[in-house]
Amino acid sequence: MMRGKIQKRILHNNITVGIMFLVMILMCSCSRKEAVSENTIQVYFVNTSETGIISQSYELASLHNPNEAVEELLGVLKVMPSRLQYEAPISGDIDVIGYSLHDKLLTLNFNANYSNLDSTLEILDRAAIVRTFTQLEAVDYVNFQIEGTPITDHNGNVIGNMSADTFIYNAGNEINTYERVELKLYFSNPEGTKLIPVYRSVVYNSNISMEKLAIEQIISGPNTDIAIPTISKETKVRSINVKDGVCYIDFDSAFTTQPNKVSSEVAIYSMVNTVTELPNINKVAFSVNGEYEFIYMDHTIVGPYERNLDLIE
Repeated sequence: MMRGKIQKRILHNNITVGIMFLVMILMCSCSRKEAVSENTIQVYFVNTSETGIISQSYELASLHNPNEAVEELLGVLKVMPSRLQYEAPISGDIDVIGYSLHDKLLTLNFNANYSNLDSTLEILDRAAIVRTFTQLEAVDYVNFQIEGTPITDHNGNVIGNMSADTFIYNAGNEINTYERVELKLYFSNPEGTKLIPVYRSVVYNSNISMEKLAIEQIISGPNTDIAIPTISKETKVRSINVKDGVCYIDFDSAFTTQPNKVSSEVAIYSMVNTVTELPNINKVAFSVNGEYEFIYMDHTIVGPYERNLDLIE
């Protein structure tokens, strides 16, 4: 793998607050990619207290060649600042010994020293790397390996492919509000008849509720081959509220479209069982555009649902 000398140019601008606000609106409405101009992206690093990630604007030289862009960003992610304002996510004895880019999946193969990372620092490094690379048009998912073996969480579960949505990041919030949590999510077995529990570690901003975080992770789908999604990825959460132990979730109309081969019961209880894993929630009630009674596939949705352990495989 060739690595050239990387010159990082931090963009200095005096754009007014009004223009910045407009740019943020346009970015959110047009694309999930975070580039603020054609060749400028946000490169993520770990803050010096190792409690969260921070970003620096970077002008990408190899914009139109995906492999060269990957090489360039790998070099940038190894650069430690001279004044230690942040920590490079690929540093010290940690190195990428190879990579592949195919069908928008970037696989990074690390040396054995990656296994020695502290668990909190490891997930922050991973968040910084994934959020950096998924801004490239050629990369939607990133997979981590250690000398050819997929990485696992502390329970031994393969983490699998990660997207930008795996690591919740709200621009404009203070970085020290970031936390790490392990969620127990329920997805469908390949036959669409039973639920399979999937454990996922997520770095998220503490301003987001745990209920919304869990549902958004269900919508994003499983990062494993042993399970399939239960909800359309086009689904948007309009609102989530909790009252007296009941979680009320209002979706947009995309929720009623089911592109996956799962039963309505499996789809509903993938959300119910996931959300009721939270200690403050006993039941879940659904609505679409404010309507609390609606048809979902072959099932009439009405009233709150309690968890169903009989569906778990």
